[in-house]
Amino acid sequence: WEVEDLRGRVWKVVGDASLTSVPAHLRAEVVSPVLGYDDIPQLQEAVRAIRRAGGKINSQCGIHIHIDAAPFDGRHLGNLAKIIYKQEPLILHALGISRDRLNRYTRPVSDELIQRIEQHRPRTKDQLNRIWYGYHNRQPQHYDSSRYHGVNLHNVWYRGTVEFRWFEATLHAGRIKAYLQFCLAVAAKALNGRAASSRKRDFDPQSAKYDFRVFLLHLGLIGDEFKTARKHLMANMPGDAAFKNGRPKPEDVLPDETETTNLTNEAGQVPGLTV
Repeated sequence: WEVEDLRGRVWKVVGDASLTSVPAHLRAEVVSPVLGYDDIPQLQEAVRAIRRAGGKINSQCGIHIHIDAAPFDGRHLGNLAKIIYKQEPLILHALGISRDRLNRYTRPVSDELIQRIEQHRPRTKDQLNRIWYGYHNRQPQHYDSSRYHGVNLHNVWYRGTVEFRWFEATLHAGRIKAYLQFCLAVAAKALNGRAASSRKRDFDPQSAKYDFRVFLLHLGLIGDEFKTARKHLMANMPGDAAFKNGRPKPEDVLPDETETTNLTNEAGQVPGLTV
């Protein structure tokens, strides 16, 4: 099925043979056209329309988000891999990814990939291609096994996009908006940063919500525009968003203790990104 919107863009409903828990005529996925940031409300309306029409999801379903890879060079893609690698313990917990999805379809960034990026410091996409595949893959195939990562760089050369595959399916329009804003903010950080650290962060249940909030703010997800994104993305995290070591008892707080944050908003500053 195809539906043309008011701007002449085609939305597709295509078969998906991987949804084996339902009859064949019900196995489908919705593929949006290329969208920009300003199109997120229209995407949300499409999600609500699917729900009103009786659309259903189950544990076999997922959400894949594609971002145009054209602005990225090898250094940017290396930055992206390192940012994800460092923060992945927090990201995976925040997104509530099932063990089956993590093991089969959204594998974490590997230690070996990061070691090769740190060793060779790629500047071009061709250099990163050799690091990703282990050789220069001039003709990537659709079902290359390297695609089954939470951040799929195989698609950079196969489809011209960076693909984020982490997400469990939902028909909650607000959560989908949060996922989009998160992916765009991570991409913006990778593009705008001169370098990125790959020192992996430990997951500490006591400080996890605080640590993830700080990460989101460093990505530029600051202010009222991203308030609901922060709410949805932090909902699964244990701990206290405002206090790293837990909320202190009243007698432990001194009158002059304050917490300040001085962060630069980078979200939305990358031209040419589409979802």
